[in-house]
Amino acid sequence: MTDYGELIKEIDCSSGVLPDNFYALEQPLVLRGLVSHWPLVKRSIESNQSVVNYLVENYNGAPVSAFLAKSEANGRIFYNENVDGFNFVQSEVYLDDALNKLVEFNDQPEPPMFYIGSLEINKHLPGLLNANHIEIINDSVRKSIWLGNRSIVAPHFDFPDNLACCVIGERHFTLFPPEQLENLYVGPLDFTPAGQAISMVDLKQTDFEKYPKFAEALHASKTALLQPGDAIFIPSMWWHAVESLSTLNGLVNYWWRNTPAYLGVPNNALLHAILSIRQLPKQQRKAWQNIFNHYVFESSDEMYDHLPQKTKALQSKMDETTARKLRAKLLNNLK
Repeated sequence: MTDYGELIKEIDCSSGVLPDNFYALEQPLVLRGLVSHWPLVKRSIESNQSVVNYLVENYNGAPVSAFLAKSEANGRIFYNENVDGFNFVQSEVYLDDALNKLVEFNDQPEPPMFYIGSLEINKHLPGLLNANHIEIINDSVRKSIWLGNRSIVAPHFDFPDNLACCVIGERHFTLFPPEQLENLYVGPLDFTPAGQAISMVDLKQTDFEKYPKFAEALHASKTALLQPGDAIFIPSMWWHAVESLSTLNGLVNYWWRNTPAYLGVPNNALLHAILSIRQLPKQQRKAWQNIFNHYVFESSDEMYDHLPQKTKALQSKMDETTARKLRAKLLNNLK
């Protein structure tokens, strides 16, 4: 399928059961046939109209957010030429209308890109949950569905772990390890097409003169082609690009984090650090780098041993009460 990277390791999961070591995985893994028993998958194999009918039967009528791009975009969800806007428009639609429109697009040689992303299933399609479900043992799990025609989502990373289940059409995944960040030519952090910063490189037509280090990222990449019923585990912080290859595509994914939600998300800390530290003189930045290493990245259990026991306990623990106090202090300092 590609002439770069290596194929992601895969295992047979046609029994519908996650492997015993699933929650200890640190590398991507393809789980062939994991959700092939789902009615959603079986209907998608019958025909596009059959799976659309099934989705509409389970839709509760709540409006959804959709992306629409002209055919000239070639399915790529991206910025405009000046990177001060986007190459798509976003609007509120009804899912049944959108799905029927996607079926109509099947017969068009160069249809527009129509994409409905990250719908919370329990909010929009609650009827799917009982018959199309995998039990993820985590209190913070979120189950979403992505629907559309041919599209390309640029390389980006997510903070949670991700189990992505291909339920309609084919999908091609290209994954990059977190350490490839400097070779991915990432765009703005505070102005993004869909919430996460993305690579500015076009995987389909890469300009290696403009992005020479991307060749190294491709060499380190891992790829997989998923059929309906297959799933892929994408570890937290791994960059991934997703290409939907069929006239109608659907993906169900489970996101979960391994720390309590009250701890917040690191993205906020990054933006604050950029605001308050990046413009400091070099010597001050180095001092703050040492402070961050001491308190965050290389902190040890012994760092408060010099304090009285009661004070040590208060400084060392991070429970919900402590998190609330820190958040309140931050909010007050930011005023």
